[in-house]
Amino acid sequence: MKQKLLTLLICSVSLSAVAERKVEDVNAHKQYKQALAKSIKGSNIYEIEPSFDFETVLDISNQLNGAVQVSQNTLNQLPEAVTDEDFHIQPANKVALGKLLFFDKILSGNLNDSCATCHHPFAWSGDGLSLPIGEGGDGVGVTRTTGFMEAGVHERVPRNAPQIFNLGAKVFNVMFHDGRVVEDSTQPSGFISPAGNDLPLGLDNALAAQAMFPVTSETEMAGQSGENSVADATVAGDLAGENGVWAQLAARIQGISEYVVLFKDVYPDVNTASDITFVHIANALGAFEGDIWRADNSAFDKYLRGDTAAMSPNQIAGMNVFYGDGGCSQCHNGKFLTSNEFKSVGMPQIGPGKGDNLPGFRDGLDDFGRERETGDSADRFKFKVPSLRNALLTGPWGHAGAYNDLRTTIKHHLNPAQALANYDESQVIMPYRRDLSAVDFAVMNDTLSRNALLSNLDIANVSLTETQIDRLMDFMDAVTDRSSIDLRTDVPTSVPSGLPVFE
Repeated sequence: MKQKLLTLLICSVSLSAVAERKVEDVNAHKQYKQALAKSIKGSNIYEIEPSFDFETVLDISNQLNGAVQVSQNTLNQLPEAVTDEDFHIQPANKVALGKLLFFDKILSGNLNDSCATCHHPFAWSGDGLSLPIGEGGDGVGVTRTTGFMEAGVHERVPRNAPQIFNLGAKVFNVMFHDGRVVEDSTQPSGFISPAGNDLPLGLDNALAAQAMFPVTSETEMAGQSGENSVADATVAGDLAGENGVWAQLAARIQGISEYVVLFKDVYPDVNTASDITFVHIANALGAFEGDIWRADNSAFDKYLRGDTAAMSPNQIAGMNVFYGDGGCSQCHNGKFLTSNEFKSVGMPQIGPGKGDNLPGFRDGLDDFGRERETGDSADRFKFKVPSLRNALLTGPWGHAGAYNDLRTTIKHHLNPAQALANYDESQVIMPYRRDLSAVDFAVMNDTLSRNALLSNLDIANVSLTETQIDRLMDFMDAVTDRSSIDLRTDVPTSVPSGLPVFE
């Protein structure tokens, strides 16, 4: 009985019969459908998967019987090894302060979740779910539920909780799936962000700037209008005012003596409790996130530092595929295996969406990605290229967490059209609730909406054998830092507010 109940809580239920979109504007829908057909006509996106290539498999097998050589093409693309110079190095006391704040529910409107709710060490800096269950939920990781009655969540968080590994590196100057926080020296605050000119001065880097915003989200940490004053300020758009979101949360910290002592120790400009601002809080959070989850001691890192025996023959063969026939390095390059650019790869769209609508619809279930920030339709369905460091640990994968298997995610990139046509809903990891689950697969169940995801692809089909995919998986193992596997010690047993850490 317990096992059955747990299954209902953590596994998705296929709701194809009810997850449908309703066309509200027939003419707009018809015109878009015709335009969409023209945009993909003559493309190769509907080619079937290549047949079994015995000669390629035999060639790789022969390589593995002897020494596998790193190809010249691979050598030409390999990055320099990661060093301390690549990171923002933070003082230990600041990191320690950030750790407490990261796990403290004092920063949420209803005192019921923390940053760690969606970015937990037990789930390798994510939450293990396809889409997060934020404010109002209950539990941690894949066991998290949608909460109870009126206090439960109002919707799923629309995008997958991104991993935090290595985000303390200087190269990561763009944050969020759609890049809505970007370092920009022409801005008064030094950043482009949803707060515009209301973003205060003094933020250390993009990671710290990012930490300013989850607390301003109704679904993530703030709560709903009428539930608390932080939520009310959020709904009113009052972030930086005297009684705005950031000032209210800073005031909570100012009222906890243990925190005041710690802030005085870290920041020279904090002499009294009233000196503490949310910028100080965000900088500490960024320091913790950037320091504690640094992951640059994988077999691949050791190889780049000169230990040519650090990688196995299979991993080296996979590296050759990655930088060669697989074409993976076109987007996943550099020291952290990401271009930091935005690309459209036709990832499945599940969940409540971001309020966008393809022509003919008004349900808000689409997510236009980068276009939401630039206003340029050429950026539609483009999302930030993720780092592949620790990729084995950071599922589910995709901006909406639509894939629960890394190998399946890789195969999606080889033929997006085929992957979407054969998408398996059962791999989605989300707690079931009838009203929320009713719309989870509406986009994927609508032919036009699903095909639209293929209309702006930045990748072409790639023909790889199953053995080559095996080797890519081996390379993903090579870029995973073993020290990141067990993160239990990253969780404090208590926090200064006295609020529970493990509930």
